[in-house]
Amino acid sequence: VKLKKDKTVFTFDGRPKANQNAQFAVLDISVGEKDLQQCADAVMRLRAEYLFSLNKYSEISFIDNEGTIYQFTPPYTPAQLDKYLQKVFGMCGTASLSKQMKAKNIEDMQVGDVLVRGGFPGHAVMVMDMAENNNGEKIYMLAQSYMPAQDIHILKNPANEADNPWYKINADEWIQTPEYSFKRTELKRW
Repeated sequence: VKLKKDKTVFTFDGRPKANQNAQFAVLDISVGEKDLQQCADAVMRLRAEYLFSLNKYSEISFIDNEGTIYQFTPPYTPAQLDKYLQKVFGMCGTASLSKQMKAKNIEDMQVGDVLVRGGFPGHAVMVMDMAENNNGEKIYMLAQSYMPAQDIHILKNPANEADNPWYKINADEWIQTPEYSFKRTELKRW
């Protein structure tokens, strides 16, 4: 995924997001023209586009709160993927993501994992990158969209300005992002 040169986060209707202090960088991915691609939707888009890029079409599947499965079907084109995601965005959210994904220990975090609190509203952010030093200490980077639908952006770490945008895996009970707090027990994996 490429980054935009401009670090301004725009909402789906072209307006700058009110809080321009949360982002370190902005991903160059369309937000669409409707108020659909919010937090869980951004996570689903990132997963779907990653699997699409690997031609793993059969793994592109999401489940709503009622247990209905939304499977990506042919033709396997970018236009079909976008059409499929628009439907998924309207049917699935943080509550269904939280049910669909499996809880993981934060020490076992991997790129692609999600901090998610299911709810109406809840919130979800995705682990975009990680690094580990010779002492086994791990750091990670998070991305989000939010309400209203807005550009997906890499989050700053408000608790550690010096190491932005990196977060450290540590013993803290809470992970504080610029606009939301997660419990360390809210890490999930597909």
